[in-house]
Amino acid sequence: MQLDVCKPILEQVFGFQSLRPGQADIIEAILQRNHVLGVMPTGAGKSLCYQLPALVLDGLTLVVSPLVALMDDQVAALRLSGVAAETINGNRSRADNRAAWQRVSAGHAKLLYLAPERMMQPRMIASLQRLPVNLIAVDEAHCISKWGPAFRPDYVGLSQLGDLFPGVPIAAFTATADRATRDDICEKLFNRPARVFSQGFDRPNIHLAVQPRRNPRRVLLDFVNARQGQSGIVYCLSRNSTEKTAALLRSHGVDALPYHAGLDAAERLEHQQMFMSRSGMVMVATIAFGMGIDKADIRFVFHADLPASMEAYYQEIGRAGRDGLPADTMMLFGLTDIVQRRRFIDEPDADPEFRRQEHQRLNLLLGYCEGVGCRRQALLGAFDERLEEPCGNCDNCQNPPEEREGMVEGQKVLSAAHRTGQRFGASYLIDVLLGNSTTRIQEWGHDSLPTFGVGRDHNNDEWRSIVRQLVAGSFLSTDIGGHGGLSITPKGRRLLSGEENFSFRIDPQVVASRRRSGSGNEGKYDTLGDRGDKDLFEYLRTTRLALARTHNVPAFMIFSDRTLIEMAFRRPRTPAELKLIPGVGDAKLARFGEVFLSAIGRHVSDQGPSELSVEEESPGMVQESLHAGPQVASGRNRPGSGNEGKHDGLKDREERALFEHLRTTRLTLARADNVPAFRIFSDRTLIEMAIRKPRTPAELQLVPGVGDVKLARFGEVFLSAIGRHMSDQRQ
Repeated sequence: MQLDVCKPILEQVFGFQSLRPGQADIIEAILQRNHVLGVMPTGAGKSLCYQLPALVLDGLTLVVSPLVALMDDQVAALRLSGVAAETINGNRSRADNRAAWQRVSAGHAKLLYLAPERMMQPRMIASLQRLPVNLIAVDEAHCISKWGPAFRPDYVGLSQLGDLFPGVPIAAFTATADRATRDDICEKLFNRPARVFSQGFDRPNIHLAVQPRRNPRRVLLDFVNARQGQSGIVYCLSRNSTEKTAALLRSHGVDALPYHAGLDAAERLEHQQMFMSRSGMVMVATIAFGMGIDKADIRFVFHADLPASMEAYYQEIGRAGRDGLPADTMMLFGLTDIVQRRRFIDEPDADPEFRRQEHQRLNLLLGYCEGVGCRRQALLGAFDERLEEPCGNCDNCQNPPEEREGMVEGQKVLSAAHRTGQRFGASYLIDVLLGNSTTRIQEWGHDSLPTFGVGRDHNNDEWRSIVRQLVAGSFLSTDIGGHGGLSITPKGRRLLSGEENFSFRIDPQVVASRRRSGSGNEGKYDTLGDRGDKDLFEYLRTTRLALARTHNVPAFMIFSDRTLIEMAFRRPRTPAELKLIPGVGDAKLARFGEVFLSAIGRHVSDQGPSELSVEEESPGMVQESLHAGPQVASGRNRPGSGNEGKHDGLKDREERALFEHLRTTRLTLARADNVPAFRIFSDRTLIEMAIRKPRTPAELQLVPGVGDVKLARFGEVFLSAIGRHMSDQRQ
């Protein structure tokens, strides 16, 4: 089956003129009946890789997903685009599940979403085997691997799928899989050779930063307050710290809620729904939150504690910036993190292979934290991917730290540990080095040691950083007894004797990047042009918000920020122009087209004629926007990227005002239909509308993201919105 069969469905249902890089190869392999493993970064369009084949193939596609919220969200999105999709899960009543099954068994559904535990029930398997199943998609496939960051026993049963459904292709997808995890997935899930596609792990729109934990409350508050009005996630290690951190943020005026396993299921669901539906909300959570969360406009992820591994870190930060727009991350870590993690790994009953693997994973993560080079190069290197040039979009690139030869400093710390009996923790050893004659030091007589006071050339913070790096580098280890004492490792003994080298990082006083010195909102406009573009963008966001409130859905589910930016940039005037905006499919065009076209029109009329009309736009500009995908926004952050002059966004105040008007229109529609706002049209689609200002259904249909279904459902609304806005602007 040729890919050209997919093109009409891609345009009419999903509202896209072309596939993103990597999608075509995966879809073609699935249509050729191959087992497939797709490793794709978050935001690269994994869902489309199985949703599009599901509509091309005859019969039913089964989708295995680990989270009820994700299933409900994707089913709602598909239905909004005119696709017959169903889910059966524990969040729905028995009557709803029964009705869904009746539609599936009657052949009235193209996709059925199930959790793995329900999927593998004998009764369900027997029922599914009687249906014309033609494809099985497994989302979050890393959950099946014992080496994955989120291993789930429920996924193990999926290894039977190949035998239970012989001849049916299985397509597995994940954003988080190193080589060992990829091999494990293929071994467990596929009963015959599979084609593996690894699209790369780079998410260049995400700014990476790591900071030693000093004044963590102040750092967190400054970080969040600099991003007021933006949605974000703060990850904590324990339930207690989650509750306390959420309370801290609320006490400082931040709309924050906790999420952890200690809350009952109803409360967790309520908090998650509030996070999905509100703009500018912060979720403070353990790692139990986030997998599969389809909220495109999360602008930051803050790790208050050290993540479990590089894979877990990559997955968790990947929840930010799924719309391709700039997003920020910050990780705090400290000596306590390292000591506790080493102690946990070295539990007496731990399996030796488990210890070896976990120490290797921890060392990789600590090397990333303490490194002085480009963060992105280190992060991608953990997944066997090479970035030739420094990214220019991490703290180390923007504020390079100093690295010093530290054999003398290391030997001083190790000598203090040795002379005090290797039974004391970091604070005690630092007091010895600084010559602090505390009561405890006097009681032990350590004020008479040769090492007492030999470290006065550094202050407490500097010594704490050095000790932390010695522990991270395995020169020191925590005693197995769990008393917190630091003991010298064989590697440390070689350093003492001068046979091993040690260098340490001088932690920068200012870790925040230069581009975040302002309010924290600048990143949102990185793809916009002059002030007129930004004003229209904000106007379209207001439109979207009104629609979202009317429909009681998250604003981004009507259109993502990226689609609104495209609207503000392109200023569509007709449904055909609106449809050219990525994310505007047929259903959203029909449902929201008039509202957003009217919003664009009114704003453009208020501001006067556009500096760049659709006719003046170069054809290449449109094609670049269609093919660029979610990463184009961050190209300007890369030195020598060649994107510095690209006009990828809204151009003037007129476009931004129309963009905001369209966002308000979208929000109104989304609330009326009780769906997330971005599900109607993405922000990128709204941006295209704002730029092109489509005036007719034919013009609106040319906007990327406006398919036939959305044109029919929303086109009139958005065309009317654009027209009204333009008329208002002329008055």
